Amino acid sequence: MSFGEPEGYDGDARPRPLVRRGAPQAAAAAVCLVLGLGLISGAVTGSWLVGGSGEEGSPSTFAAAGSLWHSVPVDQLFPPTVQGRGAGPGGADRTWTRIAVAPDSGCKNAFDPLLRKALAPVGCERLLRATYTDATESYVTTVGLLFTTADAPGMTALANRFRKERLDRRSDLMPLPYAAKGTLAAGFGARQRASWTVSVLTEAPVVVYAVSGWADGRTVDDPQPAGDALEADATTAAAQAGLGNEAQGLADRVERDFRRNVRSALEQPS
Repeated sequence: MSFGEPEGYDGDARPRPLVRRGAPQAAAAAVCLVLGLGLISGAVTGSWLVGGSGEEGSPSTFAAAGSLWHSVPVDQLFPPTVQGRGAGPGGADRTWTRIAVAPDSGCKNAFDPLLRKALAPVGCERLLRATYTDATESYVTTVGLLFTTADAPGMTALANRFRKERLDRRSDLMPLPYAAKGTLAAGFGARQRASWTVSVLTEAPVVVYAVSGWADGRTVDDPQPAGDALEADATTAAAQAGLGNEAQGLADRVERDFRRNVRSALEQPS
């Protein structure tokens, strides 16, 4: 799906009258045209909001998404509390509480070398991160929004590479956590990473990621990508503890809120 102007309604494809119409017929035709355009526009916006069209968005949507890092309050990008209905193992509900927000920054020292290299083609405009814990304070999860400098084709190329080469499944390409001093995540370092997810958006110059671990600071010898940890037959410690659910569930909901913020930005009067 393209997010540009609906095909068939531009200046070159306007319907021309073949016979003379009366006023009622013309009015009815105009109403149908307006309603049709509204439905198409709503469907386009809706498909972006629910996520995962896998195709490029319109220039206005792309631009609006790329500017959110400096125009939207942190509480809208990373809410103090995130509800994850059905996000836990077996469809259990989850509630995450934000315990730290990293100062917005560039990407220097924010990723391991190989992941930094993989992301280099899209550049780094800004990196926003926050760390959450679950209701039992057993787990900690860092979620990040990397705002890139790439255009839509550049984001699509990176997304295709991640998909084809399964880069989001490689343990040497795990994101780093944000370990904030004086919080439950103080001991959440590179060796404590248990599960992760990385999603390269194509309708926005943004990479969404999350990485989870235990709140007690234990090290993990066999981290597992969230997609694998969510499989019914997964037997790693991370999978059994539901840490794949923590990473995937929180990333999904932050991405969903991000899309809502884009919609709000597009609806604001210019």
